[in-house]
Amino acid sequence: MTPIIDVWEQIRTLKKPWSPIEILQVNDQVIRLALFDGEFPMHKHTNADELFFVLKGQITIRVKNQPDITLTEGKMTVIPRGIEHSPKSIEPSYVLMFEPTALNPRGD
Repeated sequence: MTPIIDVWEQIRTLKKPWSPIEILQVNDQVIRLALFDGEFPMHKHTNADELFFVLKGQITIRVKNQPDITLTEGKMTVIPRGIEHSPKSIEPSYVLMFEPTALNPRGD
């Protein structure tokens, strides 16, 4: 049976910032949901791009040697592989990340 995922219900299960949960897999990709609150350390993913989609709140992604990227609700961006980045949020924000299943969310 094809699953129907209620993202808002999944949000209610998130208690700890920066601890993404997998909510759906498609082919060799996974959609992860996370609570962003505070700042995550600078890191990179050598072999994979990472898409960030803000469901609720606002985040800023610091990108090494580039201007910061600010995303509000309904906005998304892709951080290309190999680019050092550090997401942060000054208020609790909920973000979907689309990435390869093998990608370590904490970076290389």
